[in-house]
Amino acid sequence: MPTKDAQQLLDIAKKTAIMAGKVVLEIYDSGDFTSFQKEDNSPVTSADFKANEIIMLMLQKATPDIPIMSEETEIGSLEMRQTWTRYWLIDPIDGTQEFIARSGDFAINIALIENNQPILGVIYWPTGETLYSALKGHGAFKECPVENKQIYVRSLKAPNEDPLIIAISRRQPREKVISSLSGERVYQTLPAGSCSLKACFIAEGRADIFLRFGITGEWDTGASQCIVVEAGGKILAHDFSPLSYNMRTSVINPDFFIMGDQNVDWQNIVKCEFGNNNQSV
Repeated sequence: MPTKDAQQLLDIAKKTAIMAGKVVLEIYDSGDFTSFQKEDNSPVTSADFKANEIIMLMLQKATPDIPIMSEETEIGSLEMRQTWTRYWLIDPIDGTQEFIARSGDFAINIALIENNQPILGVIYWPTGETLYSALKGHGAFKECPVENKQIYVRSLKAPNEDPLIIAISRRQPREKVISSLSGERVYQTLPAGSCSLKACFIAEGRADIFLRFGITGEWDTGASQCIVVEAGGKILAHDFSPLSYNMRTSVINPDFFIMGDQNVDWQNIVKCEFGNNNQSV
């Protein structure tokens, strides 16, 4: 894909995420929304649906030739999806539980997948007025009222000695996470909200690792993966295999982890058995 085209698509994704984020923030501030329970027992709200509507309309208008996969729309058959050479992958609100709990830690995720890999990622954090973005081969960036800069993962001066900072959910038992890591290291924790915001904290060097247990979809990792990789980190499945996009009947991810500094010997830190592999074919 030509660079000029890629930059135009990035600008479209950024504008779309910010627009949806502003509307979601208005709903969040008003408290005027309705919550529902999905079949998998995960929550969804009227704000998710409104954000989805805005994003779908804006992307369809700007790029009518690019298909869209969203958490809040029906997923087509693999046979149909495999005809896509590139497509938008969106999570209208990542961190719906945080939205409902009013922690403020939720985000709008938009990724562009090309040849089964994320090549563009945008994550907008409405309450923080912060936009994270990346374009494959061009680095990762953070834009907010107090700083606009390229971001990098934290480089540990003594990879085998410095405490590792774990991004951890406020609703996730600390003991479960620590037990999935080598006992030979010292760890500190950084409580955070949505999955994508934890990824961004690693990308900007505020944390070193995040372990994700439980069911997630490809829309939860697409934008994060592009941003983390462009900042110098990685996202891998629990068994250290790459995550896949649009290659299986299911779009459910296995348990995965996000790692920062690549000088750290992660294979001796993360216990492979931490994953229960939700992936299906």
